[in-house]
Amino acid sequence: MKKCVSLVAPFYNESGNVHEFFRRVAAVADSLPQYEFEVIAVNDGSRDSTWKELVEARSLYRNVHLLDLSRNFGKEAALTAGLDRAHGDAVVPIDSDLQHPPELLAQMIEQWEKGAEVVLAKRADRLTDGKLQKLSATSFYRFHNKISQVQLPMDVGDFRLMDRRVVDALRLLPENHRFMKGLFAWVGFRTVTIPYTPAQRNVGTSSFNLWKLWNLALEGITSFSTAPLKIWTYVGLGVSAFALLYALLIVIKTLAFGVDVPGYASLMVSGMFLGGVQLIGIGVLGEYVGRIYHEVKRRPVYLVREEHALERARD
Repeated sequence: MKKCVSLVAPFYNESGNVHEFFRRVAAVADSLPQYEFEVIAVNDGSRDSTWKELVEARSLYRNVHLLDLSRNFGKEAALTAGLDRAHGDAVVPIDSDLQHPPELLAQMIEQWEKGAEVVLAKRADRLTDGKLQKLSATSFYRFHNKISQVQLPMDVGDFRLMDRRVVDALRLLPENHRFMKGLFAWVGFRTVTIPYTPAQRNVGTSSFNLWKLWNLALEGITSFSTAPLKIWTYVGLGVSAFALLYALLIVIKTLAFGVDVPGYASLMVSGMFLGGVQLIGIGVLGEYVGRIYHEVKRRPVYLVREEHALERARD
């Protein structure tokens, strides 16, 4: 029996990219006849004609499993839905905008056959990113890896090949807030890295704006580190020590030199400073409390409106 490779591809407003995506994947599959390929295409609440084009593509290409989520749950949820349905001996999350070249699959499979359980595709450059996006991505990876025990490989996204054992381990993780890059790194397994050059989007623009990237970064930091909570202990100690020293200075100046105590201006400055520090601390605490609030409700990560499963199931 041929080994099966599953591709998990989330689609969100990717009208115009669908047929080109399947054409290139089919070409790769034809060049590797010793393997069976299946594509788990997840429509993540698209507002354009993506779902219609996916249904059309399923009639043209074989081994296409379609999922239509009830709304836009986000890429992390769409990836989770795809991983839940992937039956392959190896599974590859891949972007449907073709910035992840399907042609890299041959190298990934080659490394997998040599014994790697995870094959990471690492960006050789970030020429497709703007300056601000490039700076924010680099800063996030460095900051996250400084404060977290789970190390995210630099310039590596979701594009990777995972052995069946890795996918089974990922499916054991029950959290609803799923920062997939962190979960991929958390499960571990033998890993090798291969470089690739990301392409420009085939059609359209990315739905990830700076605000979404900022929230994704917060998700990643609060999912895998409690350092932002602990740091406020040290900030509090520092501010208290400074306040004590300043109080001693005032006492000494008053008793030894007869200098009057400064007026309301210094009190306002110190009060506003302490108020700001406290509000920041409360905000950080709120991020973690908010995560607990969402987790305890135990809502499903995604809901499916419609599903077109493969006719030939593989167990």
